[in-house]
Amino acid sequence: MNVIEVHNLTKHYGASWALRECTLAVPEGRVTALIGPNGAGKTTLLNLVVGLTYPSSGTVSVLGGQRAGSLAALAGIAFVAQDAPLYKNLSAADLLHETRNLNRFFDQHYAERRLEDLGLPLRRRAGEMSGGQQAQLALTLALARRPRLLVLDEPMAMLDPIARHDFMATVMNAARQDGVSVVLSSHVLAELERVADHIVLVSRGTILLAGMIEDILAAHRHVVGPLSESDRYAGQWDVVHSQSSASEVRMLVRADGRSDGAPPGWKVRPVTLEELSLAYLRQPGSATSADTAPGWKAIPSDVTT
Repeated sequence: MNVIEVHNLTKHYGASWALRECTLAVPEGRVTALIGPNGAGKTTLLNLVVGLTYPSSGTVSVLGGQRAGSLAALAGIAFVAQDAPLYKNLSAADLLHETRNLNRFFDQHYAERRLEDLGLPLRRRAGEMSGGQQAQLALTLALARRPRLLVLDEPMAMLDPIARHDFMATVMNAARQDGVSVVLSSHVLAELERVADHIVLVSRGTILLAGMIEDILAAHRHVVGPLSESDRYAGQWDVVHSQSSASEVRMLVRADGRSDGAPPGWKVRPVTLEELSLAYLRQPGSATSADTAPGWKAIPSDVTT
């Protein structure tokens, strides 16, 4: 089953386009990393999935075919936005009470036990908590609804490294122990590589890449060789992104099962999720295509996605 399916999805606000004809399927039981630069359309996509806004055209369904935003869909999805929106003048106990009254199901015992384990007093107001504590409170409220799909939009943006680690540990426990499917938008690529097994890469309102991370990484290579021979050997691979110095060329390429054997004088190695993501985002026309490493320049490449 797919927890998210979108087909020819488009969303625009007046003359401004947020998403353009996106088609995507996110499988059940995965931790999916949603990656892209600011303004790529990530938040718009997540808002459409949880029913906070509606498509200009195309379709969005969740949890095996439920219409996004329908009562059946809302009952199975929990959403934590970037700023962990909480009523700052309410205590944790008040927020638990409010959330319980607004939802068909709420596991009060789980929520209270989890806040106790975190050392968060029920009488403390949300506005008196640290950023990490507020994020954990928002996550507790979401998980106590026992969702089938947990959607997280940049929940760690304002957290320190320890708070990020603790937050993600909770998310991973929910995914592993309770079978919750997770879609997580974040700029912390190193963190995503540690926890995610599925990726959706977005830029300028379009889906650049989607699939299982293990399979996608296995299909790509990082190759380095003499600049003078770049034209001769570049045709051996589908080049995603290239950078050159005075004497050397570096390419991230799609090998697609072809041999790792490199020509004499060339080096080939596997790629990381961060390298893969940056290469696709820096391809011509992407929002970050002008970014290159110091002392290097981008050279044209033919990109197949």
